[in-house]
Amino acid sequence: MNDSYILGLLDKGLRSDGRKLEQYRDVKVEYGISSKSAEGSARVLIGDTEVVAGVKLDVGEPYPDQLDEGTLIVNAELSPIASPDFETGPPDIASIELARVTDRAIRECKAIDFKKLCIKKGEKVWLVFVDIYPINNDGNLFDAASLAALAALKDAKFPKYDEKSERILYEERTSKSLPLTRLPISCTLVKIKDKFIVDPNIEEESVMDARLTVGVVDDLICSLQKGGNYPINAEDIAKMIDIAFKKSDELRKAL
Repeated sequence: MNDSYILGLLDKGLRSDGRKLEQYRDVKVEYGISSKSAEGSARVLIGDTEVVAGVKLDVGEPYPDQLDEGTLIVNAELSPIASPDFETGPPDIASIELARVTDRAIRECKAIDFKKLCIKKGEKVWLVFVDIYPINNDGNLFDAASLAALAALKDAKFPKYDEKSERILYEERTSKSLPLTRLPISCTLVKIKDKFIVDPNIEEESVMDARLTVGVVDDLICSLQKGGNYPINAEDIAKMIDIAFKKSDELRKAL
């Protein structure tokens, strides 16, 4: 599909896959896909884009400036299985950005009560690792990764921790869930010429001028990430944020 065809359709308010400009593809969330190897897991499909996320829990020392708080570590791995554009090896800029955008929305809205992850102040806290694995990239990995991470966090259960031996008994899963306080939703929009569209597919991403991923929780913005080669003015940002607030309710229902 060539660029001029996509741009020509957008000029008419149409998209190559028949959607409206502000219409998401079908969104599906599946919980508990890897119950034996992860404390929490989920698979998210947005159209043909597929992302899997897993949560692992470990015990470690707190940061010196947060002696009574656990912590969150988000990683993303972009492998050739998801797209021929991805290569094996150390994390590149794209995978680092995907992990950071997912992390920022969760962290900035205080989605996890980190104080409740404290086992012994100054000595032992729970560490929450979220690993994101795109399986197929047909565009909009940011929203799919965010939903998968949230679903995996919702699905997670603490393993048993023996304080005397300081051992985690991973084979003995408890019924205790992570202390989640809120669920931030990320909504990604792209600007192509003078049009704004949500949930870009891979062809639309190839012709985008700019991208904005908006993290929304309740009636607040908790994160923003701009991408693309061209700037966005304040008026465009305001329009894109308004659309993100409207569409975030649809994504939240999928959880």
